[in-house]
Amino acid sequence: MKQLLFIMIILFTMTGCIFTPPPSERTTWREVPQNLDTYMDESNPILQFAKAQLGVRYRYGGMSPSGFDCSGFICYVYEAGVGKKLPRTAKAQSTYVDILDKEALLPGDLLFFDTSNRGKINHSGIYLGGGKFIHASSGKVYSVTVSSLDKGFYKRAFRWGGRVQY
Repeated sequence: MKQLLFIMIILFTMTGCIFTPPPSERTTWREVPQNLDTYMDESNPILQFAKAQLGVRYRYGGMSPSGFDCSGFICYVYEAGVGKKLPRTAKAQSTYVDILDKEALLPGDLLFFDTSNRGKINHSGIYLGGGKFIHASSGKVYSVTVSSLDKGFYKRAFRWGGRVQY
């Protein structure tokens, strides 16, 4: 009985980043803006480390350049960029930030989504500015990619953004 309970707890805590958007709203690698520097403040180490991971494959539970899931990507980028250790899951990360209105977001802030439309945070990304964000997607691109916050699937799934104090 204890083993079953343990397995159930593990499964419930590892349920982030598994929803695939409808085919018409998936981002593809070719849709990533060619001039990402438009959204990048080169002096921001969070954005530097995030940008360096573009194209790294999605891996459920991944927290390294050999593969990331959404919250593992954020953990890696914040620890590598500014030495800040963040909680492991998107849901836990969403409680760790100072919540901001969408209009107050700055590059490097975290974004949180309910991609299953069940009232629970299950996806996260890093705001780049200009209505774009970078995240580890389990959708068609199955990699770290850039998506729009202002249209389609992620516009509907967006719940709030927040700033990590470091």
